[in-house]
Amino acid sequence: MGLLFVVGVMQAAWIIAITIFVLIEKAVPAGDVVSKVAGAGMIGAGVWTMV
Repeated sequence: MGLLFVVGVMQAAWIIAITIFVLIEKAVPAGDVVSKVAGAGMIGAGVWTMV
């Protein structure tokens, strides 16, 4: 919820994107797989940004 507030101060589109991600993570039976893939993608984006 804190992340939604901090990011939401900047843009409403980020609130919608994070909310949809959390909904998919909770509603889909394979939600743990979704969260692991998203986490790997975020780590990859971070490494790409550093390089």
